[in-house]
Amino acid sequence: MLKLSGVLPALVTPFDSEGRIDFAALGAHMANLRAAGVAGWVPCGSSGEYNLMSDEERDQVLRFVHDFARPGEVLIAGTNAPSTAGVIANTAKAKALGYHAVLLAVPFYTKPTQAEIVSHFNAVTDATGMDVVLYSYPDKDGVEIGYEALDALADNPHIIGIKESSGVLQRAIGISTRYAGRVQLVSGSDDIALDFMLWGAEAWICGPANCMASAVCEMDRRFRAGDLAGAKEVMVRMWPAMNILESGKFVQKLKHGCALQGTPVGECRLPFGPLTDAEKAEFASAMQPLLSRG
Repeated sequence: MLKLSGVLPALVTPFDSEGRIDFAALGAHMANLRAAGVAGWVPCGSSGEYNLMSDEERDQVLRFVHDFARPGEVLIAGTNAPSTAGVIANTAKAKALGYHAVLLAVPFYTKPTQAEIVSHFNAVTDATGMDVVLYSYPDKDGVEIGYEALDALADNPHIIGIKESSGVLQRAIGISTRYAGRVQLVSGSDDIALDFMLWGAEAWICGPANCMASAVCEMDRRFRAGDLAGAKEVMVRMWPAMNILESGKFVQKLKHGCALQGTPVGECRLPFGPLTDAEKAEFASAMQPLLSRG
């Protein structure tokens, strides 16, 4: 089983003033994150506005990120699509490029049953032989990958982990204890990431790493070194910005945070609207303790 560990940024996708993918900005952004100490890359997830890009654009991003990566950096591709057939096609392309795993939510706009969730993910792994990190985000998808589905999927050797983004700590505890040694718990609820670490999450697929990479990686390093007090201090420093991120317009704020850090990545695509001046000012204020350190 692929061992997941460290901070894995859920990459934003930079766009230029005409709305095209800005690969120069993406390279500069990734170089900044690498310098902060990230362990790998997760392109074309929800933070990357994958659902607002064409198939060709997503392929281009996956190829660029793969070519940018160095040996030892984990590559996890977002290959979501509205249908199982689409997910299989996207996943096969990621595998051919050389990605180590894919990150998959339930197909959007479907709200499948637990039995349908099991059938979907088994179909993907059967068709591709690709390792899968499940992505449970019920607030966005309208359905949770519940214990009924996880019980049925836990012994599939290609279901290697679950990014848990419900924001419910009891879910993290339940997954960690119920599937120990079978399904890796991956932190996906950023504002309680330290709690996830305490319950065994060794990897953090992290949207906020785009705009506060140094602090995120510092907390991860301190926790791994056994410095719980130090890790908590970093979490306290990040908490105001994390809290504002969770209040809405998540991707817009990530991109604004990148600009505050000196690596602008452009605006979001419609239907995401721009931040108001008040929203920018509020987030900039919360980011101040993080700007000098990344």
